[in-house]
Amino acid sequence: MKIIVLAGGLCSERDVSLVSGAGICRTLLEKGHDAFLLDVFMGLPYEKDRLEEVFTLPDHGLHIADRIRTEAPDLAAVRASRPDQSDSFLGPNVIELCRMADITFLGLHGGEGENGKLQATFDLLGIRYTGPDSLGCAIAMDKGITKHIFQETGVSTPKGVCIHKNKNKKALPDLGLSLPVVVKPCSGGSSIGVYITHTQEEYDHALAASFQTEDEVVIEEYIKGREFACGILDGKALPPIEIIPKTGFFDYANKYQAGATEEICPANISEEISLRMQELAVRAFHVLKLNVYSRADFLLDGEGKLYCLEVNTLPGMTEASLLPKEAKAAGMEYGDLCEWIIQKSLEERYAAERTVNP
Repeated sequence: MKIIVLAGGLCSERDVSLVSGAGICRTLLEKGHDAFLLDVFMGLPYEKDRLEEVFTLPDHGLHIADRIRTEAPDLAAVRASRPDQSDSFLGPNVIELCRMADITFLGLHGGEGENGKLQATFDLLGIRYTGPDSLGCAIAMDKGITKHIFQETGVSTPKGVCIHKNKNKKALPDLGLSLPVVVKPCSGGSSIGVYITHTQEEYDHALAASFQTEDEVVIEEYIKGREFACGILDGKALPPIEIIPKTGFFDYANKYQAGATEEICPANISEEISLRMQELAVRAFHVLKLNVYSRADFLLDGEGKLYCLEVNTLPGMTEASLLPKEAKAAGMEYGDLCEWIIQKSLEERYAAERTVNP
């Protein structure tokens, strides 16, 4: 198959996405596909009448992936480095190359790549892509909407609210909360901009800092507990994985700094807790209108109560990422997982199309 692996973009998870995309691209090449890694924001300046050559270029676009730094990228510098200085999210020849491909593998994380806008655009343009549909992505990306749906459908989640920066009432008693609380972006990812606040001063600082980057933030009760993730493939849960940061919580630096976190899969928990977590993950998957695959994040408190924090619709896909580790624990190797995502995406959305046009 001819496959564009779309990564990068213009959000705080840019570096993570590029490394995920490189891993996906390499394993698809090993599987015999004509794959090419493409930065959705930078695109690829190339002669229009020679674009078919791109799928067989020697480096397959892999030079654009460097490494994941311990700090989020400077997006102003990324924007300034784009040669055409266009304000379009889609770089040169992105649409053309994705149209030529048999499918576009979405290796994007966060921002415009995961909030449903790109998926909806591709739906309108007739471009095949991997992962959940636009509706599920839009719902799951908004942590405020996700929390409300969880509360209404019996998915256990920390008590919390979503507030707008123009809202007058921001005092914790007015919100029905008390310290300590967690302040986090409504639509962020990779734990960027997440604050655990224990004092009024910390809370005020967290609000001010959060509202500099987003108009809405989620404020929720702080749950002290163990951290877990549970992947879902086609509505079926994978073995849960426990995440044990050596210091602090599973923030951006701990996620991507080598040796900063220990991960245990299958998690060292009772069968009863594991089954409950898997059941909650599957329920979250369905109530958020998701399909194909995703990954739910959990906390387990000292009394054995589980809390679902959020669901990632395009989770990290480096070989060291959580979802591939869970899949491997279930007997599915990394390359097979990537091919499974492609096949399931084709079946989910394009089966009728393939029947008409075999």
